[in-house]
Amino acid sequence: MAKTTVTPKIFVLDTNVVLHDYMCIYNFQDNDLVIPIVLLEELDRMKKGNDQINYNAREFTRELDKISGDELFAGGIQLGKKSGRLSIETGKPFSPELKRSFPEETPDHRILAITDHLRLSHPDRKVILVSKDINLRMKAKSVGLMSQDYRSDKVQNMDDLYKIAEMASCRDDLIAKLYESREGLPVGDFNLKTLPKGNTYYVLDSGQSTALAYYNCAGKRIECVDRRRCFGIEPRNAEQTFCMDALLRPELQLIAITGKAGTGKTLLALAAALAQNHLYAQVFLARPIVPLANRDLGFLPGTAKDKIEPYMQPLFDNLSVIKQRLKQSGAEYRKIEEMLKNETLVLSALAYIRGRSLSETYFIVDEAQNLTPHEVKTIITRAGEGTKIVLTGDVEQIDSPYLDAQSNGLSYLADKMKDQPIFAHINLLKGERSKLAELASNLL
Repeated sequence: MAKTTVTPKIFVLDTNVVLHDYMCIYNFQDNDLVIPIVLLEELDRMKKGNDQINYNAREFTRELDKISGDELFAGGIQLGKKSGRLSIETGKPFSPELKRSFPEETPDHRILAITDHLRLSHPDRKVILVSKDINLRMKAKSVGLMSQDYRSDKVQNMDDLYKIAEMASCRDDLIAKLYESREGLPVGDFNLKTLPKGNTYYVLDSGQSTALAYYNCAGKRIECVDRRRCFGIEPRNAEQTFCMDALLRPELQLIAITGKAGTGKTLLALAAALAQNHLYAQVFLARPIVPLANRDLGFLPGTAKDKIEPYMQPLFDNLSVIKQRLKQSGAEYRKIEEMLKNETLVLSALAYIRGRSLSETYFIVDEAQNLTPHEVKTIITRAGEGTKIVLTGDVEQIDSPYLDAQSNGLSYLADKMKDQPIFAHINLLKGERSKLAELASNLL
């Protein structure tokens, strides 16, 4: 039987794709890629600055310079043995239909004109515009152009990723033995339907008694999980108990905590970090700055410290909650004050860690759902010896216009790391901030 040959597609890249992932050109297999000339113009305007998109603009330009030559403008260059060709397409005139629909020659509309030109020039091939801008994709489809999101870093099985702890039936005598054992019991003693590959938390139920348990994938043992109090903060439900347990386990070097507002993600992470301050040279708590209403930080008055302070306030609020639970004359309260004074407890904007190597650091990244997969990779590769990284966030509250629940860095991390022995993911569902906050989170 003759082997059918699939004609490679032609993908046209929007600027926001390379700003999202500057190595994106290597993720399209054997299909051909076209860079509209307007994309280079937009990158030129965005190359200056300290934000991640400015960094990505510079890195993409450097990557393009490595592989570029005269052929890039004349037929393109081969990206690899099993990869397609990369070329740059100069500006093209608007078709009558495009002129009627989009009379203004904006960068987006110029990209549509190039895509339309390629579609007419290659009637035997699929020409697809790749953009993370939903509006641009809709505009493309309105004039008969194929378009799609950049999907190489999208998580597919979201239901499996964000389920709560596993429920498992168990004999009553095993639960009794589990409570008595410090080291846990072999997983083979339990009648689990499927053996998990990664670290997993369980609610064991015999019908007469229950136990909170942890499957240690490195030791292949089921261990009992106790409710533990840290710096005045005590878990209020089973999920928070699992979360605190993971945060206190030294063998878990990377943790993702997800959940809606008010579930205690950042508070638990900070309390656990403070309780282990003697194990680390520094506790570093940071969050990305996502300006609201498209207003850059430059609009805010004051020094650089003054500009970022409003964005850091939620971190200080969590620290205040902990301090309110402690006596001012107590050792733990004094320890917090001492750590702040000596800068062994640092609350800062995430942008300030670029280029640093974080050794012996308990590093908490708040609002990680607003990071791209590449940004999360950049953060984790900062980890030196003895460092633990905790990323928290709510994938339903994403402020970036080009990220969603499937493509943000936090979901990407939880998906790619789920079977690793040094990683754990805890999803918190029940809000504990207040009855009012829980009701609003569920209904509004």
